[in-house]
Amino acid sequence: MSDIIEELVAAVGDACTKYSDADAVSAAPAGSWNSRLWTALDQIGVTMVAVAEENGGAGGDVSTAVAVLEVLGQFSARVPLAETALLAGWLLAGTDAVLPTGPMTACLAGPDLRIGAGSESVAVSGTIARVPWARCAGHVVVLDGRRVLVLRRGDFAVSEGINLAGEPRDDVLITATVPAAQIHDLPPESEISAQNFRNRSALARAALTSGAARRALELSITYAGQREQFGRPIAKFQAIQQHLASMAAETLLSKVAVEAAALIIDAGGDAAAVAAAKIVTGQAAGLVSALAHQIHGALGYTEEHSLRLSTTRLWAWRDEIGNEEQWSGELGQRALSAGTAGLWQLVTGIR
Repeated sequence: MSDIIEELVAAVGDACTKYSDADAVSAAPAGSWNSRLWTALDQIGVTMVAVAEENGGAGGDVSTAVAVLEVLGQFSARVPLAETALLAGWLLAGTDAVLPTGPMTACLAGPDLRIGAGSESVAVSGTIARVPWARCAGHVVVLDGRRVLVLRRGDFAVSEGINLAGEPRDDVLITATVPAAQIHDLPPESEISAQNFRNRSALARAALTSGAARRALELSITYAGQREQFGRPIAKFQAIQQHLASMAAETLLSKVAVEAAALIIDAGGDAAAVAAAKIVTGQAAGLVSALAHQIHGALGYTEEHSLRLSTTRLWAWRDEIGNEEQWSGELGQRALSAGTAGLWQLVTGIR
Protein backbone atom coordinates (compact mmCIF):
# COMPACT_ATOMS: atom_id res chain seq x y z
CA MET A 1 0.00 0.00 0.00
CA SER A 2 1.41 3.37 -1.01
CA ASP A 3 1.87 6.27 1.39
CA ILE A 4 -0.94 8.17 -0.32
CA ILE A 5 -3.41 5.31 0.12
CA GLU A 6 -2.32 4.83 3.73
CA GLU A 7 -3.01 8.50 4.45
CA LEU A 8 -6.36 8.28 2.69
CA VAL A 9 -7.32 5.16 4.62
CA ALA A 10 -6.33 6.88 7.88
CA ALA A 11 -8.50 9.88 7.02
CA VAL A 12 -11.47 7.64 6.21
CA GLY A 13 -10.91 5.76 9.46
CA ASP A 14 -10.91 9.02 11.40
CA ALA A 15 -14.18 10.08 9.75
CA CYS A 16 -15.76 6.72 10.54
CA THR A 17 -14.57 6.92 14.15
CA LYS A 18 -16.24 10.30 14.48
CA TYR A 19 -19.47 9.71 12.58
CA SER A 20 -20.17 5.98 12.22
CA ASP A 21 -22.24 3.92 14.63
CA ALA A 22 -19.99 0.85 14.76
CA ASP A 23 -19.84 1.11 18.55
CA ALA A 24 -23.47 2.09 19.07
CA VAL A 25 -25.36 0.17 21.73
CA SER A 26 -28.65 0.68 19.89
CA ALA A 27 -29.22 -0.14 16.26
CA ALA A 28 -29.84 2.58 13.69
CA PRO A 29 -33.28 2.37 12.08
CA ALA A 30 -33.39 -0.35 9.42
CA GLY A 31 -32.92 1.07 5.95
CA SER A 32 -31.41 4.35 7.13
CA TRP A 33 -28.17 5.85 5.92
CA ASN A 34 -25.52 8.00 7.55
CA SER A 35 -25.67 11.37 5.82
CA ARG A 36 -23.16 12.97 8.24
CA LEU A 37 -20.55 10.34 7.41
CA TRP A 38 -21.27 10.74 3.70
CA THR A 39 -20.65 14.48 3.94
CA ALA A 40 -17.34 13.84 5.72
CA LEU A 41 -16.28 11.32 3.05
CA ASP A 42 -17.24 13.78 0.33
CA GLN A 43 -15.08 16.45 1.94
CA ILE A 44 -12.16 14.01 2.04
CA GLY A 45 -12.71 13.39 -1.67
CA VAL A 46 -13.40 9.65 -1.74
CA THR A 47 -17.00 9.54 -2.93
CA MET A 48 -15.67 9.46 -6.51
CA VAL A 49 -12.35 7.88 -5.63
CA ALA A 50 -12.22 5.41 -8.54
CA VAL A 51 -13.15 7.90 -11.28
CA ALA A 52 -10.50 9.62 -13.40
CA GLU A 53 -9.88 13.31 -12.79
CA GLU A 54 -10.73 14.23 -16.38
CA ASN A 55 -14.20 12.79 -15.75
CA GLY A 56 -14.67 14.75 -12.53
CA GLY A 57 -13.44 12.12 -10.08
CA ALA A 58 -10.58 11.88 -7.63
CA GLY A 59 -8.25 10.03 -9.99
CA GLY A 60 -7.87 6.87 -7.94
CA ASP A 61 -8.07 3.28 -9.12
CA VAL A 62 -9.89 0.14 -8.06
CA SER A 63 -7.18 -0.67 -5.52
CA THR A 64 -7.70 2.69 -3.83
CA ALA A 65 -11.45 2.19 -3.75
CA VAL A 66 -11.04 -1.29 -2.27
CA ALA A 67 -8.79 0.06 0.50
CA VAL A 68 -11.49 2.61 1.39
CA LEU A 69 -14.26 -0.01 1.26
CA GLU A 70 -12.37 -2.25 3.67
CA VAL A 71 -12.38 0.57 6.21
CA LEU A 72 -16.09 1.22 5.66
CA GLY A 73 -16.81 -2.47 6.13
CA GLN A 74 -14.80 -2.45 9.33
CA PHE A 75 -16.92 0.38 10.71
CA SER A 76 -20.28 -0.95 9.41
CA ALA A 77 -20.67 2.35 7.58
CA ARG A 78 -24.18 3.01 6.27
CA VAL A 79 -23.18 4.80 3.05
CA PRO A 80 -23.46 3.82 -0.65
CA LEU A 81 -19.83 4.48 -1.53
CA ALA A 82 -19.33 1.24 -3.46
CA GLU A 83 -22.39 1.98 -5.58
CA THR A 84 -21.39 5.62 -6.15
CA ALA A 85 -17.63 5.42 -6.69
CA LEU A 86 -17.00 1.94 -8.03
CA LEU A 87 -20.15 1.40 -10.10
CA ALA A 88 -22.24 4.48 -10.97
CA GLY A 89 -19.21 6.74 -11.39
CA TRP A 90 -17.51 4.11 -13.55
CA LEU A 91 -20.57 3.79 -15.82
CA LEU A 92 -20.97 7.55 -16.26
CA ALA A 93 -17.27 8.13 -16.83
CA GLY A 94 -17.35 5.44 -19.51
CA THR A 95 -19.78 7.56 -21.51
CA ASP A 96 -18.13 10.90 -20.66
CA ALA A 97 -21.37 11.96 -18.98
CA VAL A 98 -21.37 14.70 -16.37
CA LEU A 99 -21.12 13.31 -12.86
CA PRO A 100 -23.92 14.52 -10.58
CA THR A 101 -23.27 15.35 -6.96
CA GLY A 102 -24.51 13.33 -4.04
CA PRO A 103 -24.97 9.61 -3.46
CA MET A 104 -25.84 7.38 -6.39
CA THR A 105 -26.57 3.74 -6.97
CA ALA A 106 -26.19 1.50 -10.00
CA CYS A 107 -27.75 -1.68 -11.32
CA LEU A 108 -28.26 -3.86 -14.38
CA ALA A 109 -31.44 -3.29 -16.37
CA GLY A 110 -32.96 -6.75 -16.10
CA PRO A 111 -35.68 -8.25 -18.31
CA ASP A 112 -38.54 -6.07 -17.03
CA LEU A 113 -37.12 -2.71 -18.10
CA ARG A 114 -38.52 -1.14 -21.25
CA ILE A 115 -36.83 1.83 -22.91
CA GLY A 116 -38.62 3.40 -25.86
CA ALA A 117 -37.27 5.45 -28.73
CA GLY A 118 -37.24 9.17 -29.32
CA SER A 119 -34.95 12.04 -30.24
CA GLU A 120 -36.03 14.38 -27.45
CA SER A 121 -37.82 12.28 -24.83
CA VAL A 122 -38.01 8.56 -24.14
CA ALA A 123 -40.59 6.48 -22.29
CA VAL A 124 -39.08 4.20 -19.65
CA SER A 125 -41.00 1.63 -17.62
CA GLY A 126 -40.38 -1.47 -15.55
CA THR A 127 -39.13 -2.69 -12.21
CA ILE A 128 -35.58 -3.41 -11.08
CA ALA A 129 -35.43 -5.56 -7.96
CA ARG A 130 -33.29 -5.10 -4.85
CA VAL A 131 -31.24 -2.09 -5.87
CA PRO A 132 -28.82 -1.17 -3.06
CA TRP A 133 -29.49 2.17 -1.33
CA ALA A 134 -32.04 3.32 -3.93
CA ARG A 135 -34.10 5.27 -1.38
CA CYS A 136 -31.00 7.30 -0.44
CA ALA A 137 -29.75 7.96 -3.97
CA GLY A 138 -30.31 11.09 -5.96
CA HIS A 139 -29.63 9.16 -9.17
CA VAL A 140 -29.96 5.54 -10.26
CA VAL A 141 -27.57 4.62 -13.06
CA VAL A 142 -28.71 1.63 -15.10
CA LEU A 143 -26.59 -0.43 -17.50
CA ASP A 144 -28.79 -1.73 -20.32
CA GLY A 145 -26.63 -3.58 -22.82
CA ARG A 146 -24.52 -0.92 -24.52
CA ARG A 147 -26.51 1.96 -23.08
CA VAL A 148 -26.35 3.75 -19.73
CA LEU A 149 -29.61 5.21 -18.44
CA VAL A 150 -29.55 7.89 -15.73
CA LEU A 151 -32.69 8.13 -13.63
CA ARG A 152 -33.19 11.20 -11.47
CA ARG A 153 -35.10 11.14 -8.21
CA GLY A 154 -38.38 12.19 -9.88
CA ASP A 155 -38.11 9.48 -12.53
CA PHE A 156 -38.66 6.53 -10.22
CA ALA A 157 -40.41 5.37 -7.09
CA VAL A 158 -39.13 2.94 -4.48
CA SER A 159 -40.64 -0.09 -2.82
CA GLU A 160 -38.50 -0.38 0.27
CA GLY A 161 -36.70 -3.54 1.33
CA ILE A 162 -33.66 -4.42 3.40
CA ASN A 163 -31.03 -7.12 3.61
CA LEU A 164 -30.18 -9.11 6.73
CA ALA A 165 -28.04 -6.25 8.03
CA GLY A 166 -30.82 -3.69 7.61
CA GLU A 167 -29.22 -2.02 4.59
CA PRO A 168 -31.59 -0.75 1.87
CA ARG A 169 -32.26 -3.21 -0.95
CA ASP A 170 -35.15 -1.52 -2.71
CA ASP A 171 -37.24 -2.30 -5.77
CA VAL A 172 -37.03 0.61 -8.22
CA LEU A 173 -40.39 1.26 -9.93
CA ILE A 174 -40.17 3.24 -13.15
CA THR A 175 -42.98 4.79 -15.18
CA ALA A 176 -41.57 7.97 -16.63
CA THR A 177 -40.69 9.91 -19.73
CA VAL A 178 -37.10 11.11 -19.53
CA PRO A 179 -35.06 13.43 -21.74
CA ALA A 180 -33.11 11.51 -24.38
CA ALA A 181 -29.97 13.20 -23.01
CA GLN A 182 -30.26 10.92 -19.96
CA ILE A 183 -29.49 7.89 -22.12
CA HIS A 184 -25.85 7.51 -23.11
CA ASP A 185 -24.35 5.09 -25.63
CA LEU A 186 -21.14 3.31 -24.69
CA PRO A 187 -18.29 3.68 -27.17
CA PRO A 188 -17.48 0.49 -29.10
CA GLU A 189 -14.10 0.09 -27.40
CA SER A 190 -15.51 0.45 -23.87
CA GLU A 191 -14.63 -2.24 -21.33
CA ILE A 192 -17.99 -1.77 -19.62
CA SER A 193 -20.21 -4.84 -19.78
CA ALA A 194 -22.72 -6.65 -17.62
CA GLN A 195 -20.04 -9.17 -16.61
CA ASN A 196 -17.56 -6.47 -15.64
CA PHE A 197 -20.31 -4.73 -13.69
CA ARG A 198 -20.95 -7.97 -11.81
CA ASN A 199 -17.22 -8.42 -11.16
CA ARG A 200 -16.92 -4.93 -9.68
CA SER A 201 -20.02 -5.46 -7.57
CA ALA A 202 -18.65 -8.74 -6.25
CA LEU A 203 -15.26 -7.20 -5.50
CA ALA A 204 -16.96 -4.39 -3.58
CA ARG A 205 -18.86 -6.91 -1.43
CA ALA A 206 -15.65 -8.88 -0.88
CA ALA A 207 -13.80 -5.75 0.26
CA LEU A 208 -16.58 -4.80 2.66
CA THR A 209 -16.63 -8.37 3.99
CA SER A 210 -12.89 -8.26 4.59
CA GLY A 211 -13.31 -5.14 6.71
CA ALA A 212 -16.23 -6.55 8.68
CA ALA A 213 -14.24 -9.72 9.43
CA ARG A 214 -11.43 -7.60 10.82
CA ARG A 215 -13.88 -5.76 13.08
CA ALA A 216 -15.33 -9.03 14.39
CA LEU A 217 -11.81 -10.21 15.16
CA GLU A 218 -10.95 -6.98 17.00
CA LEU A 219 -14.10 -7.18 19.11
CA SER A 220 -13.40 -10.81 19.93
CA ILE A 221 -9.81 -10.11 20.99
CA THR A 222 -10.97 -7.28 23.25
CA TYR A 223 -13.79 -9.29 24.80
CA ALA A 224 -11.63 -12.37 25.35
CA GLY A 225 -9.09 -10.24 27.18
CA GLN A 226 -11.74 -8.69 29.45
CA ARG A 227 -14.10 -11.58 30.16
CA GLU A 228 -12.95 -13.71 33.07
CA GLN A 229 -13.83 -17.30 33.82
CA PHE A 230 -12.41 -19.41 36.64
CA GLY A 231 -10.32 -16.48 37.79
CA ARG A 232 -8.57 -15.60 34.55
CA PRO A 233 -9.39 -14.00 31.16
CA ILE A 234 -10.88 -16.46 28.69
CA ALA A 235 -8.12 -15.42 26.25
CA LYS A 236 -5.83 -17.60 28.37
CA PHE A 237 -7.75 -20.74 27.44
CA GLN A 238 -6.32 -22.76 24.57
CA ALA A 239 -9.66 -23.22 22.82
CA ILE A 240 -10.23 -19.46 22.71
CA GLN A 241 -6.68 -18.89 21.48
CA GLN A 242 -7.30 -21.37 18.67
CA HIS A 243 -10.53 -19.58 17.75
CA LEU A 244 -8.76 -16.22 17.61
CA ALA A 245 -5.89 -17.66 15.58
CA SER A 246 -8.32 -19.16 13.04
CA MET A 247 -10.18 -15.86 12.78
CA ALA A 248 -6.94 -13.94 12.29
CA ALA A 249 -5.83 -16.30 9.52
CA GLU A 250 -9.15 -16.00 7.67
CA THR A 251 -9.16 -12.22 8.05
CA LEU A 252 -5.64 -11.87 6.66
CA LEU A 253 -6.37 -14.26 3.80
CA SER A 254 -9.46 -12.23 2.90
CA LYS A 255 -7.51 -8.99 2.86
CA VAL A 256 -4.77 -10.46 0.64
CA ALA A 257 -7.29 -11.99 -1.79
CA VAL A 258 -9.30 -8.78 -2.12
CA GLU A 259 -6.32 -6.49 -2.61
CA ALA A 260 -4.72 -8.91 -5.09
CA ALA A 261 -7.94 -9.00 -7.12
CA ALA A 262 -8.07 -5.19 -7.19
CA LEU A 263 -4.47 -4.99 -8.43
CA ILE A 264 -5.21 -7.51 -11.17
CA ILE A 265 -8.32 -5.63 -12.29
CA ASP A 266 -6.33 -2.37 -12.40
CA ALA A 267 -3.72 -4.09 -14.55
CA GLY A 268 -6.37 -5.32 -16.98
CA GLY A 269 -5.91 -8.90 -15.87
CA ASP A 270 -8.27 -11.85 -15.75
CA ALA A 271 -11.33 -11.53 -13.53
CA ALA A 272 -10.77 -15.00 -12.08
CA ALA A 273 -9.11 -13.19 -9.19
CA VAL A 274 -12.45 -11.60 -8.33
CA ALA A 275 -14.05 -15.04 -8.16
CA ALA A 276 -11.24 -16.18 -5.86
CA ALA A 277 -11.69 -13.13 -3.62
CA LYS A 278 -15.46 -13.68 -3.36
CA ILE A 279 -14.89 -17.35 -2.52
CA VAL A 280 -12.26 -16.63 0.13
CA THR A 281 -14.23 -13.84 1.81
CA GLY A 282 -17.44 -15.86 1.69
CA GLN A 283 -15.79 -18.76 3.46
CA ALA A 284 -14.20 -16.40 5.97
CA ALA A 285 -17.55 -14.76 6.67
CA GLY A 286 -19.03 -18.03 7.85
CA LEU A 287 -16.09 -19.06 10.03
CA VAL A 288 -15.30 -15.65 11.52
CA SER A 289 -18.91 -14.91 12.46
CA ALA A 290 -19.40 -18.35 13.99
CA LEU A 291 -16.25 -18.16 16.10
CA ALA A 292 -16.90 -14.55 17.12
CA HIS A 293 -20.29 -15.52 18.49
CA GLN A 294 -18.86 -18.56 20.22
CA ILE A 295 -16.35 -16.34 22.01
CA HIS A 296 -18.95 -13.73 22.95
CA GLY A 297 -21.66 -16.21 23.89
CA ALA A 298 -25.24 -14.97 24.03
CA LEU A 299 -24.08 -11.38 24.56
CA GLY A 300 -22.96 -11.08 20.95
CA TYR A 301 -26.49 -11.62 19.64
CA THR A 302 -28.07 -8.83 21.65
CA GLU A 303 -29.00 -5.34 20.52
CA GLU A 304 -26.73 -4.01 23.27
CA HIS A 305 -23.56 -5.35 21.61
CA SER A 306 -22.05 -4.01 18.39
CA LEU A 307 -20.82 -7.42 17.20
CA ARG A 308 -24.15 -7.90 15.48
CA LEU A 309 -23.38 -4.95 13.18
CA SER A 310 -20.41 -6.85 11.76
CA THR A 311 -21.77 -10.39 11.70
CA THR A 312 -25.12 -9.54 10.11
CA ARG A 313 -23.16 -7.77 7.38
CA LEU A 314 -20.88 -10.75 6.98
CA TRP A 315 -23.90 -12.98 6.45
CA ALA A 316 -25.63 -10.52 4.10
CA TRP A 317 -22.62 -9.60 1.96
CA ARG A 318 -21.52 -13.25 1.70
CA ASP A 319 -24.67 -14.07 -0.28
CA GLU A 320 -24.98 -10.90 -2.36
CA ILE A 321 -23.71 -11.01 -5.97
CA GLY A 322 -23.37 -14.78 -5.60
CA ASN A 323 -22.15 -16.80 -2.63
CA GLU A 324 -18.93 -18.80 -2.42
CA GLU A 325 -20.57 -21.92 -3.83
CA GLN A 326 -21.74 -20.11 -6.98
CA TRP A 327 -18.38 -18.44 -7.55
CA SER A 328 -16.56 -21.73 -6.91
CA GLY A 329 -18.65 -23.33 -9.64
CA GLU A 330 -17.85 -20.50 -12.04
CA LEU A 331 -14.15 -20.61 -11.25
CA GLY A 332 -14.10 -24.37 -11.70
CA GLN A 333 -15.80 -24.03 -15.08
CA ARG A 334 -13.23 -21.44 -16.13
CA ALA A 335 -10.44 -23.81 -15.16
CA LEU A 336 -12.01 -26.62 -17.19
CA SER A 337 -12.46 -24.32 -20.17
CA ALA A 338 -8.85 -23.13 -19.96
CA GLY A 339 -7.55 -26.69 -20.29
CA THR A 340 -3.99 -27.76 -19.67
CA ALA A 341 -2.61 -25.09 -22.00
CA GLY A 342 -4.35 -22.15 -20.31
CA LEU A 343 -4.54 -23.25 -16.68
CA TRP A 344 -1.20 -21.76 -15.65
CA GLN A 345 -2.13 -18.39 -17.09
CA LEU A 346 -5.54 -18.51 -15.37
CA VAL A 347 -3.97 -19.26 -11.97
CA THR A 348 -1.03 -16.87 -12.15
CA GLY A 349 -2.06 -14.23 -14.68
CA ILE A 350 1.26 -14.80 -16.44
CA ARG A 351 1.19 -15.27 -20.19
